[in-house]
Amino acid sequence: MSPILRVLLLLVVLGLMPGDGLRAQNDGLSRIKEQELQEVRERISRLKKSMDERAAERDRVTAELQASEVSISETRLQLKELQRQKDFSERKKLKLEERLAELQTKLDLEAGQLAAQVRAAYVNGGQERIKLLLNQQDPAEVGRLLAYHRYLSDYRADNIEEMNAHVAEAAQVRDEVAAEESRLERLARARYAELGELNTAQEKRRDLLAALQQRMSEEGAEIERLAAQEKDLARLIAELTSILSDYPITSEEPFSAMKGRLTWPVAGQLLHDYGQPRIGGGVKWNGVVLGAQHGREVRTIYHGRVVFADWLAGLGLLVIVDHGEGYMTLYGYNESILTNAGDWVAPGDVIATVGDTGGQQRAGLYFEIRKGTEPVNPRGWVTRQPQGGG
Repeated sequence: MSPILRVLLLLVVLGLMPGDGLRAQNDGLSRIKEQELQEVRERISRLKKSMDERAAERDRVTAELQASEVSISETRLQLKELQRQKDFSERKKLKLEERLAELQTKLDLEAGQLAAQVRAAYVNGGQERIKLLLNQQDPAEVGRLLAYHRYLSDYRADNIEEMNAHVAEAAQVRDEVAAEESRLERLARARYAELGELNTAQEKRRDLLAALQQRMSEEGAEIERLAAQEKDLARLIAELTSILSDYPITSEEPFSAMKGRLTWPVAGQLLHDYGQPRIGGGVKWNGVVLGAQHGREVRTIYHGRVVFADWLAGLGLLVIVDHGEGYMTLYGYNESILTNAGDWVAPGDVIATVGDTGGQQRAGLYFEIRKGTEPVNPRGWVTRQPQGGG
């Protein structure tokens, strides 16, 4: 059933006529869309689980590699979050220390002024008001001196009150500085623990890669593995197309109108080109591989919706974006995925970071464009280099 029919059915059930209860209609539409999005995510999740089970049956090492690389990705994301918190805490601590220095300067100045006032009062004696009254001066002059004395006393009291407030604020700032120092220590311990887990996971990944390479040392076995992975990818895209057939993508210009005007998702050295033979010539590259530094941002090339964001054998951490008209773009080998299935994206949005997942020997991005289940040469579509080197 199409989304429009679902909305109309909901209106009939609720007894809402056109023009009545517009807010309720909009709320109902929002609930339907959210529910449908959740259903789509669950269907994609079931599809992914099914493909994982098939891959595991075919190759135990590949399943273990997936678990290892996903664990490494999660650990790296956690390290980035810890670093973000550490940077924030250090900036906050620096501001607090600057405020504490300002308060200390004010306290030193106020203490000096108060000391001068106390010395003046001491020199004049402890009975200033009585001495003024008994001095046998002109009553008018005495009145003025008494007023000045009152102003001086009030000023001294205000100074004392302000100084006490600054002392209290300084104590509070010192407590906050101590709290940030304690937080930084906890973050440092957490980061050290995460680094330990990362090193352990990376060592396990190296062992798995060695086992995988040994298993696939024969050319025939490698071709068979690549063919199986291509078959899995074709099945995934066909299933995604079927699942999303009721949810068309709309944008200012259709994807087909952007041919030759798109920007590469990352700047990097071309390692493998579209159509080039792979192992033994039995399998060809359906996309391009761009060598780039670990952690470099990967950006989507056009408007669309993320339909897959997970690990897939051969492509590692993979993001697939549906652009409508049957066009999809694929971004593989990622170190980390920074988006979720169902998210809308615009040209230039960061969706992942460059990595070497999927059992790759060096960092890079696998990029592919598909029309339906058929790959197309991205060079005819993507011609512009990212600004600032990607």
